[in-house]
Amino acid sequence: MSRTSFRAAYDGVLDRWPGPVEAVEVPTPYGVTRVNSVGPAGAPPLVLLPGGGATSTVWGACVAAGPARSRRVHAVDLVGEPGLSVPAPGRAVRSVGDLVEWFDALLDGLDAPGGGPVTLAGHSYGAWIAAHLAARRPGRLDRLVLLDPTQVFAGLRPGYVLRALPMLVRPTPARIRSFLAWETGGVPLDPAWTRLQEETARFPTVRPVTGPRPDLAGLRELPVEVLFAGRARCHDPARAARVAREVLPGARVGVLPGVSHHALPLTAAEEIALRLAP
Repeated sequence: MSRTSFRAAYDGVLDRWPGPVEAVEVPTPYGVTRVNSVGPAGAPPLVLLPGGGATSTVWGACVAAGPARSRRVHAVDLVGEPGLSVPAPGRAVRSVGDLVEWFDALLDGLDAPGGGPVTLAGHSYGAWIAAHLAARRPGRLDRLVLLDPTQVFAGLRPGYVLRALPMLVRPTPARIRSFLAWETGGVPLDPAWTRLQEETARFPTVRPVTGPRPDLAGLRELPVEVLFAGRARCHDPARAARVAREVLPGARVGVLPGVSHHALPLTAAEEIALRLAP
């Protein structure tokens, strides 16, 4: 992998964030986690988890839309995924239990004001992780925001999996570009972010954590927001929204029409910012 070209693309996206951005490296049992933090020090903390194959930089448009004015935003590069986090040798994150241990260490390292709870938000695979963390560590959260979560309220469509498989098994810049164009319906995406996604093809392929769906009963004591992408190809968003309303009757659940799964954080920043606000 060309670390130089990846880092240049990563910094190119990060440079467009509202600043100043503080690069924080948090030691955990599973490696050093890179966190990009922005917003007033001492403000209520908001932790953002990206989707699989993405990096913390995907949140730039959402952060610029408003949350950093009233929150201390911590956007995370998932350990083992593309980004600037550095996995610990011989200590990969392989289970939900590992994710919980990693999350505890991450929050301890971020040192939220007074050690109090945080708002946790995730997109796609990051939302699956966030839902599991919320179910197992509800006392560490004050609110949960799930953005087009996969494998939480509905399974993946077989056609989506088949289309994604070549990119996942043997990623290349061309395959990543082609898949994103198919899933988003050709909607123009941020060229700098697209370049960064193509650079992730040079990352070592790491198997993401898999397992059962989160225990949704454990989320009913938390304020929960769920936003589905109306044109998502990964699952049936209308069906997933119905399930979310049934199992989490107290949650605020919405479907945003005209937006695809992978484009959601890039093209629906204003709508997402409303849900991230305190």
